[in-house]
Amino acid sequence: MDSTPISRRRFCGALVAAAAALPLGVAWARPGPERRQLTLRNAHTGEQASVVYRDGAAYDPAALAELNHLLRCHSTGQVAGMDPRLFDILSQLQGTIGAGQELTVISGYRSRAYNDQLRRQGRGVARNSLHTQARAIDIAVDGVAPRKLARLAKSLRSGGVGTYRSFVHLDTGEVRFW
Repeated sequence: MDSTPISRRRFCGALVAAAAALPLGVAWARPGPERRQLTLRNAHTGEQASVVYRDGAAYDPAALAELNHLLRCHSTGQVAGMDPRLFDILSQLQGTIGAGQELTVISGYRSRAYNDQLRRQGRGVARNSLHTQARAIDIAVDGVAPRKLARLAKSLRSGGVGTYRSFVHLDTGEVRFW
């Protein structure tokens, strides 16, 4: 074994080379996928769910089906496969406001017909809303002002965050705020 001391320059060079060899997109500060849980209540149906939907890298299909049913279009009853990344955003947000703190769902998936009906009523919904693509949710949390909830959601930098008078919109689109 060579007992020659390594120079600082050589050590730093090796460190840079090792870092360059890592795949792009490695998150230095984030741990790997862990156990993820959600506690939700649908404001329109009164239904509740508290499920572990992911354990490690694997999503639980039964838990996802339960969440998809809870977030169905409350007007038509149509169920869609929600983007699982939305659940990850919600889980992270729920963790920042207090594990187990129930999130109240104002709107999850919206059928195209229901979204069009809301537009005709002048409710200010987007024509191509991410709700119709199962990539958006509107939530509220008892005891947490929408502005505070939105500030916490924005800090995640994980998609769109819209602040409204009584709720916050989250989606898996580009990072943007309104």
